[in-house]
Amino acid sequence: MPQVSDADTASAFAASWNTLPAGSVYTKAQFEDWFSPLTQDDIIGRSVLELGCGNASLMVHMVNWHPNKLVGVDLGDSVLSARRNMQATGFAQHEIVQGDLTTFGSDGFDLVYCIGVLHHLQNPEAGFDSVIRNTGPGGRFHCWVYAREGNGIVIALIEPLRRIASKLPWWVTKYAIAAPLAALFYAYAKTICALRSFPGIRFTPLYRYSIWIAAREYAFFHHVAFDQLVTPATIYVSEATIWSWLRRHPRVDLTKAYVLMRNGNSWKFGGTLRL
Repeated sequence: MPQVSDADTASAFAASWNTLPAGSVYTKAQFEDWFSPLTQDDIIGRSVLELGCGNASLMVHMVNWHPNKLVGVDLGDSVLSARRNMQATGFAQHEIVQGDLTTFGSDGFDLVYCIGVLHHLQNPEAGFDSVIRNTGPGGRFHCWVYAREGNGIVIALIEPLRRIASKLPWWVTKYAIAAPLAALFYAYAKTICALRSFPGIRFTPLYRYSIWIAAREYAFFHHVAFDQLVTPATIYVSEATIWSWLRRHPRVDLTKAYVLMRNGNSWKFGGTLRL
C-alpha cells in the first residue's frame, strides 16, 4: 500500500476547511476549553505560533487575547481561507505561512500550540519536536490530540470507514457519508444530554464527549464527522506516549508539565521550557 504523506493529509483537510463559511467554526467557549489551563493572562503582549492552523479558526479567537504577534503555519491550501479570516479580524501583527510544520524554524515564540494536528502526521513525534524547537527559553507550549483511551468505539467502527471514505472525492465523503453519520450522532448526543440525570447513563459510549458537543448545532456535528473521515491518516495517542515525548526533551521542565484528559476521549498537554 502506498505511503500517505503529510501533504496528502493537508490537502484533504484543505478540502474541509475551504468549504466552510467565513470566520471561526468554534465558539469562544470551545476555544477557551481547548486552551485551558492557559488563559488570556498568559497571552497578552506575547508572541504566539500555531502549528497546523487550518483556516485560522483558533487564531481568530486568539486575537482577542491580545498577543503582540501571531503566526500560523499550515502545509495545505487552507492557508487561503486562513488569510481571509485573519484579515477580517483587523489584527495587523499576524502572518500565515504555507509550509511543513515539522521542519518550520523560528527564533522562538513565547507560546507555541498545536491543536488537533499531531495525530494526523506520519511522524507525530516530529511534529511535537517542532513545537519544542520553536518555543523560546522560558516559553510555554500546548497541544491537543485524540486519545487512545476512551475511543474504543471510534477505533472499532469509524476507523475502517475512514480508510475508505478518505479515498473518495471530498464531496462524496461530506454529503453522502459524513452527513447521515452526523445526523445519527447528533440524535445520540442530544439524547444522552437529555437523559444525563438518569443513573447509569454516564457509562454509555462517548458520554462526556456527547455532553460537550450536544451544545452545538447540526452543522458543527457535520464538520466534525467530515473532518474525521476526510483525513488519510489518524492515530490515537496514549497518555504513556505523551509522557515519553515530554521526558525525551531536556528543555521541558517536567515539574511544570501537564497531561489532562478532555471530554473522556482526548488529551491536552503542555508545559514550560527551562530558561
